[in-house]
Amino acid sequence: MSEPFALPEGVSAILTRLRDSGFPAFPAGGCVRDSLLGRRVHDWDVATAALPEQVTALFRRTAATGLKHGTVTVLLGRLAVEVTTFRTEGGYTDGRRPDSVTFVPRLEADLARRDFTVNAMALGPDGQVIDPFGGRDDLRRRIIRCVGDPAARFGEDALRLWRAVRFSAMLGFGIEAATWDAMSACAPLTARLAPERVSAELERILLSGAAARLADVLPLGLLDPLLTAHPTFRLPLETLKTLPRKPETRWAGLAALLRRAGCLADSLAFLRALRLPNRVTYPAGMGAEWALAQPLPGEPVGWRRLCADRGVPEALCAAAAGDALAGGPPRYVPALREVLRPGPCLSVKQLALTGEHLALVGLAGPQIGRAQRRLLEHVLRRPEDNTLDALLSLLETIDSKNR
Repeated sequence: MSEPFALPEGVSAILTRLRDSGFPAFPAGGCVRDSLLGRRVHDWDVATAALPEQVTALFRRTAATGLKHGTVTVLLGRLAVEVTTFRTEGGYTDGRRPDSVTFVPRLEADLARRDFTVNAMALGPDGQVIDPFGGRDDLRRRIIRCVGDPAARFGEDALRLWRAVRFSAMLGFGIEAATWDAMSACAPLTARLAPERVSAELERILLSGAAARLADVLPLGLLDPLLTAHPTFRLPLETLKTLPRKPETRWAGLAALLRRAGCLADSLAFLRALRLPNRVTYPAGMGAEWALAQPLPGEPVGWRRLCADRGVPEALCAAAAGDALAGGPPRYVPALREVLRPGPCLSVKQLALTGEHLALVGLAGPQIGRAQRRLLEHVLRRPEDNTLDALLSLLETIDSKNR
């Protein structure tokens, strides 16, 4: 485990400005965790005794991104750093948001409200790690453990159940026994969560490369509010790690596996219930259903026909779902990619012989559409014939047959 590396210049400048103005300030949370692990830090967060209005007064460019919870985003060049006032939180009536937020002068009180020990550390002015809850030891032990009473932490915000899974997958850590037991007891609380919050966490897990971690936690019931039946056996979710990183392909694979396990009545309905964007929902849901309903193509012409009929995104999702269902090394996605590599003609718009050409040779109205469909069917079988001369010759053959 590495010691913290040098802070970005902009972060150091923010800390210096706050401290020189009399406000204690510390990098805190995930940036400290990732620094200690030697991981790339994507987002730097600063915790400070300064109130939001004091932070705003100290810096020329700021954005009020979370004033209610004490957060101001400070902008320095291309760097955006969330600066948040030390706070405690009181009551979680809806199991999601604190009923009240109280700004406090001490860092330790702020760290005590956080979810997991590995996220409850800060970096002091001399580079020392401030770690009141044993986060560094948990990094060494490679475990996710709640700060304080895990049932209380999950009762405050049920999304922390999913966050535990996400950090476990992302870091390759196990989940500490008492935290795991509390997850099992608190799983019904996930019914309170907005679908968008669940899908955001699930997407991060699916794209983490460790989606198989879901197979361990789904039996707890975390996803039950969105399923039609509880999974009764371990799903082979490890196959999802071999799918393309496109979100829609991972969702197609997950939906197909859940559907085959009898946990879903309809893949598309499940993905819509998660409130995913339409550009993801439709190809993933339809692709999963296609792969479940019939054999996937075994020949290039079959893949070209599928792409022409359903579109490339849906065909890719069907291939990904097929690979997830089959297990083992991927075969459908590589086969489709090989078909797509030379840029085949997959629609009448891509034909070398256009509608204008067809009009010039005397076709009109419905005749043009019929001719284009026939030409496309030929090109799907023989993509090398998608040239103007070849299609004109083929058109003459089609006309002579129709006379």
